[in-house]
Amino acid sequence: MAKKSIIARNEKRQRLVAKYAAKRAELKAAGDMVGLQKLPRNSAKVRVRNRCLVTGRGKGVYRKFGLCRNMFRLLALEGKIPGIRKSSW
Repeated sequence: MAKKSIIARNEKRQRLVAKYAAKRAELKAAGDMVGLQKLPRNSAKVRVRNRCLVTGRGKGVYRKFGLCRNMFRLLALEGKIPGIRKSSW
């Protein structure tokens, strides 16, 4: 489980990205690089980290499900993810 402070920091970044998305797109279209630099650093989309929805783990996260590999396997074996089952041939 990731630390609560790391998860909270990432959520704060997500809020900033949503808040400044329109302004950032407008400045990019105008080619105003000086204006872009004056925006908060954490309002850039690339600063947001994909994290597991259950544990907050930052590595090995499947985008489609929003889960890390460990939780994905656990929930899939329990049958809690629709349409997913263990392969066998």
